[in-house]
Amino acid sequence: MSTVAEVDVVVVGTGFSGIGMAVALQDAGRSFVILEKADEIGGTWRDNRYPGVACDVPSHLYSFSFELNPYWSHTYSRGDVIQDYLLAVVEKYGLREHIRFDTALHAADYDESSGVWTIATHSSDGSTHTVTARALVLGVGALHLPHIPLIDGLHTFAGELIHTAAWPRDSSMFGRRVGIIGTGASAVQCIPALAEDAEHLTVFQRSAPWIMPQRNSEYSDATIDRFRRHPALMRAHRAALRRRNDLRAVAFDSQPRLLELASREARRHLANQITDPQLREKLTPTYTMGCKRVLLSDTYYPALARADVDVVTDDVVGVTPDGVVTADGTLHEIDALVLATGFDPRGSYAHLDITGRDGRSFAEEWQNGVESYLGVTMADFPNLFMLLGPNTGLGHTSVVLMIEAQIAHVMTLLDERDRRGAHAVEVRPELVPAFTREMRERSGRSVWTQGGCTSWYLDDDGENRTLWPGGVGEYELRLTEPSAVDFLFT
Repeated sequence: MSTVAEVDVVVVGTGFSGIGMAVALQDAGRSFVILEKADEIGGTWRDNRYPGVACDVPSHLYSFSFELNPYWSHTYSRGDVIQDYLLAVVEKYGLREHIRFDTALHAADYDESSGVWTIATHSSDGSTHTVTARALVLGVGALHLPHIPLIDGLHTFAGELIHTAAWPRDSSMFGRRVGIIGTGASAVQCIPALAEDAEHLTVFQRSAPWIMPQRNSEYSDATIDRFRRHPALMRAHRAALRRRNDLRAVAFDSQPRLLELASREARRHLANQITDPQLREKLTPTYTMGCKRVLLSDTYYPALARADVDVVTDDVVGVTPDGVVTADGTLHEIDALVLATGFDPRGSYAHLDITGRDGRSFAEEWQNGVESYLGVTMADFPNLFMLLGPNTGLGHTSVVLMIEAQIAHVMTLLDERDRRGAHAVEVRPELVPAFTREMRERSGRSVWTQGGCTSWYLDDDGENRTLWPGGVGEYELRLTEPSAVDFLFT
């Protein structure tokens, strides 16, 4: 006996992906439920609360195209400001009534006879529920699960141990000896704030990042008012930001030599802000710009130049109850240790208990090196769609652009499925290996694999399964005009 669907679509997650998907479903008149494991909406910008947390993509670009906001005060916004924007979108579109808070996806099983997904959920009080849907959309986020480094003795540390992705609301570093491991995006934002509060800050650096000036200019009241009264001006501003940012894709993907001009500006920025030649040498990157994410900051280098801040470049080999031990045998005594060590790029996807056709395990696919088509669909998982799946992250512009392209793609496939009177839609299996080969070949020419660094962009086999090796415009075109012959409608 086949299962009857309770709703058209179940959406998992209430970050940018889930909220954008919900608005599209609501506009189309489809019934849907959103599952959110936390007690409030949001993803990255709800969970990341470390000092200095902000976005390094311009706010007028890092927002929905259907909900432009004239009131951004600065070019780049703090994390809490972006979270407030998402809250406002949820209220404006009346999405809260569709959200089941404190409800995590426990398991999902596909019924081939009806094309319906049965989704089991659980809550923090131990209660469980079941919902059935004709489609399952995963918006669980790629940068979600903290990466905890394998350091001998880390669990023995007697002081406060914090990962930047799980910063306690009541934690203060004022007057304490603080150590921070990592110098990536989170660290570059966090370190200036920590340096202000700490009695002494020790920065453990594995490799120096490329830093460009941020120039976080403030929008004048007059400009904000013009954007409010003339939305066309705001759309033009957004379009200009998009064109400028997307030009970087060519340099990252196939022409790393084009990054030389930007490298010179970054070196000038370092020389202007760091006068000590020994410290400047420590902070000079030794790999090609773009191999890791290029960071923006006007306050990072001045923080490292302070007399009460040390930059340690010897490898971290262990942790004791009293501090961090480096390869030269030095014990760096600290009261608090901050891990700015990033995220597991597989995100929550690799831990989802989802069973597709013939018992195929979604989690095993991700653990073994997931293969997808355009980062949205997978073979043998009908009526299942990923938002920000494999090879759809970006290192050069706003990922919200990718999310919106994927949402449009999902809506097109659902509409075509229903127009044909089919109960399921899925990618043709033979297209998936071809897309995987394309991603491997294009990534092989990129700065991410040719730039001489090790980054979270690449998996344990050195394969890029994280970033899209191209411009956003190309990706949008491939998703918004999909060929029906690429999919099976059954």
